[in-house]
Amino acid sequence: MTDKHTPADETSTPASSTHDATSAENGATALPPKPKNNTGKYVAIGAGVLVVALAAGIGAKVLGGSSDDKLTHLKVGTTEASDPYWNQLVKVGKDKYGLDIEPVNFSDYTQANPALSEGQVDLNQFQHLQFLADYNTKAKQNLTPIGATYIVPLALYSKKHTSIGQFPQGGKIAIPNDPTNQARALLLLQSAGLLKLKGGGTSLSTPADIDAGASKVTVTAVNAEQTAAALPSVDGAIVNNNFAADAKLDPSKALFKDDPHAASSKPYINVVVARAADKDNADYAKFVKAYHDPSVEKLIEERTKGTSVLVNNSASEVQGILAKLEAQIKAKGSK
Repeated sequence: MTDKHTPADETSTPASSTHDATSAENGATALPPKPKNNTGKYVAIGAGVLVVALAAGIGAKVLGGSSDDKLTHLKVGTTEASDPYWNQLVKVGKDKYGLDIEPVNFSDYTQANPALSEGQVDLNQFQHLQFLADYNTKAKQNLTPIGATYIVPLALYSKKHTSIGQFPQGGKIAIPNDPTNQARALLLLQSAGLLKLKGGGTSLSTPADIDAGASKVTVTAVNAEQTAAALPSVDGAIVNNNFAADAKLDPSKALFKDDPHAASSKPYINVVVARAADKDNADYAKFVKAYHDPSVEKLIEERTKGTSVLVNNSASEVQGILAKLEAQIKAKGSK
């Protein structure tokens, strides 16, 4: 969950040609073709179809319900559609907000933003603000957060050691290779006293910024989804929360975590994201409300075993944080 979020070059590859979308247990679909519009609604032309549709509508009213053709269809890209909370989110969206939510699952972080940019999904929910800022600046896009979801700590796990002090000099630690989570992982290892970054490090640090002479461990960068799988062959691994859950790692056994309550964690607020032109779409705002329904939040907390910190920052606040992060990235790139 997104803490989650990503592999290396999430900038330019078109999702339509190289996506790695998969079906999910709760009915999530693979990546669809580009829609012709964002409503997903179609007009029945034949008279017979129209009569049937009217009859269904009248029947629904008599029964006190509503027909599905009056729901607003939303395709939402995510990397966690198999999580049980999505079933409840779909139900709440339909029952309370008139939304027909269709989760579109991606097994690769790098494809969900291009899919949104190209109009293949209406929203996505899988990433934190730092990841979004990196994507927007590199891909020259302006995807926009419309609501906050949660912050989760990034954590260090090991199958060889039970404490930070047991890591040997020169020990190897696997970290995510995407720019945003990579920097966060390096800062976490510095906080744990396992390495030192030149100048103290920033949210844009890379392995090149490691002061090798003052560091106890070395790092090896792998795809985020491979960090847990690397555990048997390394001394430790920094594993994103959702991949830790998939690997059935016990968060209480993590050797070290960053602090999701710290001000420095704001870049890692996970968000619901839309295209800039749709940032004020009322139906999209309803999706954010559905996400924060107590019944959905309860399942999110259960899924993350209490490690997630649910947040509900306003759209304007997360948009402001994003603007600052993008400015920092652009400033570094101009040097």
